[in-house]
Amino acid sequence: MKKTLKIFLKLLGVLLMLFTGTFLIYIFNLDMKLTAAVEPWLLKHYDRIDRDRHL
Repeated sequence: MKKTLKIFLKLLGVLLMLFTGTFLIYIFNLDMKLTAAVEPWLLKHYDRIDRDRHL
């Protein structure tokens, strides 16, 4: 019984930390800030790709 309670509390702690992390990412809009920081590198990469424009 004690062992399952420890496992349950650890699992609950991990889930609480994951929820808190995703909540902070949502509140501070960190996903879009990261996207804005990476966008110039992505544009540079995709502008170099040769395109096949034949119809």
